[in-house]
Amino acid sequence: MVRKIVKFGDPVLETVCDPVPESEFGSPQLHALVQDMFQTMYDARGVGLAAPQVGIPKRLTVIDCTAAEGEGERHVLINPEIVSEEGRQLGEEGCLSIPGFQEKVARPAKIRTRARTEDGEWFELEAKELLARAICHENDHLNGVLFLHHVSRLKRKIIKRKIRNLRKRGEWD
Repeated sequence: MVRKIVKFGDPVLETVCDPVPESEFGSPQLHALVQDMFQTMYDARGVGLAAPQVGIPKRLTVIDCTAAEGEGERHVLINPEIVSEEGRQLGEEGCLSIPGFQEKVARPAKIRTRARTEDGEWFELEAKELLARAICHENDHLNGVLFLHHVSRLKRKIIKRKIRNLRKRGEWD
């Protein structure tokens, strides 16, 4: 099921999310949520989606950097933590919750993350380039941080003003 993506301005996007509790691992509800999130992300032609972006303040993200070409390399990260970072990369970044806006954001070039699977198993994943960027971006969502927090105050102010104008015209729901 494709869910509605929450847009900038909804408080859930700037809320620190709760961990997925032990009791939910392996449950049909968690599996359904993960599948819904992938469907929603693919429908929106994104490469990553965090649970707060569909209004659920839980530490869960789905990522597929090949999403533009159809289902490819799917990653489910539950209760993730970034355990190491190396180097720097600067690149364009956007967000499904802030559609139509992209800015250059500095991120680590390589990361190692530790997370759990839908069944609760711990694993580590080493990522670089776009996958590292996507994991950092989605992990930020779980901490109530938007990519706008990584751009200059002036750029952030301009984007917020444009969004206010879109909202006034009824073009931002």
